[in-house]
Amino acid sequence: MAQISVDSLLGREGPTYPEQIAAPYRKELTDNGFTQMLTPEDVDNALQRNDGKTQMVVLNSVCGCGARVARPGALLSLFSKNIPDERLTLFAGMEKDAVNHFRLNYLPGITPTSPTISLFKDGELLFILHRYQIERSSAGNIADELMNKFNEFCTKQNDDASVEELRQFFIKNYDVDPMEVEAENK
Repeated sequence: MAQISVDSLLGREGPTYPEQIAAPYRKELTDNGFTQMLTPEDVDNALQRNDGKTQMVVLNSVCGCGARVARPGALLSLFSKNIPDERLTLFAGMEKDAVNHFRLNYLPGITPTSPTISLFKDGELLFILHRYQIERSSAGNIADELMNKFNEFCTKQNDDASVEELRQFFIKNYDVDPMEVEAENK
C-alpha cells in the first residue's frame, strides 16, 4: 500500500495523494483533449496570452462530493455547438506549486477550493463554477450551465468528428450514450 507522509498531508511537501489514486481522474480529462498544467510556468504560458481565445480550466480533485460530477459535467458540456478554444486542467493536492500559483494569480479573492470549472479569455476570469455549486448538481446540470456560458463567450464551433469521439468515450467508460439520453429528454 502507498504511504503518505505527515508533511504531505499538511501540504508542506509533495503531492497529497499517491499518483495511482489521481491517475484515473487525470486520464478522464487528458484522454478528451485537456492539457495538464503541471508547473506555475505552464499556468502562465496557458493563461497569460492576449490572443482572444477562450479556455476552460478544470481544477480537478479526488473528492467524491464534487469531482464525481465535475469531470463528467465538463465533458458533457463539450457536446455544445460552441466550445472553448482550449481545455486545460490541473490537480489540487498534486501539483501544489501550479495550483497555488493559479489560485493566487488567476482566482484572486476567491476562496481556495476544488473542484472548480472556470472560463478565461486573455487571462481574465469570465465565469467560475465553485465546488459548492458543483457538489449540489448533476453532471447534466453542470454541462447545461457551461453550455450556456460557451454560447455567451465562445466562438469556436464544434465538429462532428470530435462529438463522435466524445460519444464513444461515454459509451465505453460510462456505459451510456449521451446522444440517446438527449433524444429521450426532448
